[in-house]
Amino acid sequence: MKILVTGFDPFGGEPVNPAIESVKLLPDTIAGAEIIKLEIPTVVHKSLEKIDAKIAECDPDVILSIGQAGGRPDITVERIGINCDDCRIPDNEGNQPVDEPVFADGPAAYFSTLPIKAMVEKIHEAGIPASISNTAGTFICNHVLYGVRYMCEHKYPGKKSGFIHIPFMTSQCVDKRNMPCMSLYDIVKGLTAAIEAIVTTDEDIKVTGGATH
Repeated sequence: MKILVTGFDPFGGEPVNPAIESVKLLPDTIAGAEIIKLEIPTVVHKSLEKIDAKIAECDPDVILSIGQAGGRPDITVERIGINCDDCRIPDNEGNQPVDEPVFADGPAAYFSTLPIKAMVEKIHEAGIPASISNTAGTFICNHVLYGVRYMCEHKYPGKKSGFIHIPFMTSQCVDKRNMPCMSLYDIVKGLTAAIEAIVTTDEDIKVTGGATH
């Protein structure tokens, strides 16, 4: 099995992005699967174009994208991406689409095709806080979650894909009092556990992961 793991470059004024920093530190092999690492730009469409080119080059079985969610206290495995770009801030090239579809001919939403609940359980077994998230936002993270699934459905049938959000890493919160953060070591440990679940789980487990609001 080959798994393409993507991480964004820094954005929003942050000097680093824990997404690409954690991806860089992942082992080259996890549970027997080859891990292919890719840095992508925090830019609408260009992020997807870079992933598309890497899929064509490497033919991975799974595409797992990692993104920063500053303010979240745990690792959150995303359930769904929606067909909406509504960017609160400009991307790294100044684009700021408002209420525009990711793909005009796409459905309203795509669910992750990864075993999200098994991933959360495996992260918990590693001693790292994690949960299911039912919103990936409407910035470039959701753009990539939705866009990669669209590509898989239309261009790369049979490939699985999904998205994980991670907190700020500790060094980003030196001047952010009361802001949740996680050490880079623990982020990498959690992502490694999640990938182990992807490799070893054929059918997701049936446990609650919902929310009341």
